[in-house]
Amino acid sequence: MPENLPLRQRPIDIFFAVMFTIFIITSCIADMLPTVGIDFSQPDGTFLVDSNYWYAHDADPLFMHAPVWMRIFTGLSAFVYMPFYFFLVYALVRGRNWIQFPATIYATMIAGITGIIVFGVEFFGEPEFQTQNPAKFLAFNLPYVLVPLLLLIRMRKPLPFTRKF
Repeated sequence: MPENLPLRQRPIDIFFAVMFTIFIITSCIADMLPTVGIDFSQPDGTFLVDSNYWYAHDADPLFMHAPVWMRIFTGLSAFVYMPFYFFLVYALVRGRNWIQFPATIYATMIAGITGIIVFGVEFFGEPEFQTQNPAKFLAFNLPYVLVPLLLLIRMRKPLPFTRKF
């Protein structure tokens, strides 16, 4: 079996480790709030509420006024994907090939389910849930679909850490 390349020879994995570390932070800052029912439809002087209000008031009414199904999606992000990100970052940095199958499942779920449904509602759904600021919405949300798609490409062949991407 070939040896894994050191991390310094896998710059795409450094990129992924940084991005998924950011995703850990944003899962805590953003996805927890609607999941646990914290209202951020008006600023209240706290960082979490005010930052989520700033983002959602014009860019993401679906997120701000999340119906139950959307709260399930944010709950998945906060309580399932976020813990997975810790394992993913560890595996990327250490070159652990066992992450390939879980990463493939994760990337497929995000791109194939969450991305299509949420983006579909934001752009084509009920008027009260459509974004009024598509550029802002895409700037904040497109990385959560594109990065998993790139990860899916990265993990497509066996022993992903034995070769450069």
